[in-house]
Amino acid sequence: MSEGPACMDPWARLRRLTPARIALGHAGTSLPTRAHLEFQLAHAQARDAVHLAFDPQPLCEALHARGRACLLLHSAAADRHAYLQRPDLGRRLDPASAEALAAYVARHGGGADLAVVVADGLSALAVHRHAPAMLERIEALCGRRGCSLAPVALVAQGRVAVGDEIGERLGAQAAVVLIGERPGLSSPDSLGLYLTWAPRVGCNDAQRNCISNIRTGGLGYAEAAHTLDFLLGEAFRRRLSGVQLKDEASAAVAALESDDTRAGNFLLPDSADP
Repeated sequence: MSEGPACMDPWARLRRLTPARIALGHAGTSLPTRAHLEFQLAHAQARDAVHLAFDPQPLCEALHARGRACLLLHSAAADRHAYLQRPDLGRRLDPASAEALAAYVARHGGGADLAVVVADGLSALAVHRHAPAMLERIEALCGRRGCSLAPVALVAQGRVAVGDEIGERLGAQAAVVLIGERPGLSSPDSLGLYLTWAPRVGCNDAQRNCISNIRTGGLGYAEAAHTLDFLLGEAFRRRLSGVQLKDEASAAVAALESDDTRAGNFLLPDSADP
């Protein structure tokens, strides 16, 4: 049986082109049942992403298979409850992890060009899905640039600033942090990438460059790696990062987009348009 006028939606074509919640329609004074249920599902997926436990083992195994070392670390936030209630604890390592880093440096030395940190952040789901592919690309671009890499640090209950302490303790010139971003209602698995030159405890967000929304349906791995390659080159050349280092790779990134991607984005004009 037809639901009547509530199903008539002239915005249906536009809504198919974006995951944003637009033109949801109404049934009387309420949302249609479908839109209401879709919102509840998206909200549940976002909550699940925040509370999903970080499992570093598959990442460790993949790194070891490529001959890369990794360090399993933990922030000063003992559990998820503490992590969510005390953001400051997620920005520092716990004593055992600090000692593990000191022991590593004592045995192997420090001073790598780049420290790479993977932290669960607010979405371990994003890390599980997208960090392996981004790590491969980071290794490849560092290989082309001749940058030395410290062991990959895998941090449970970590926030972005934990990379500052890790980079400082390893004596790295720069640090890259891959971290699960705050889930949205259409993107529970968005990965963020943060670059900091001269990482040290006390760095602030103005001293970082961020590449955000790395995920299927967001910024692709190739585009994210291309932007990072540009930022890394400029950071090492100019010895800085953050607000003083602008991302000027946008035009080159746009050139990487395929015709299919361009055709599927209603915000980009068709090549035949005047």
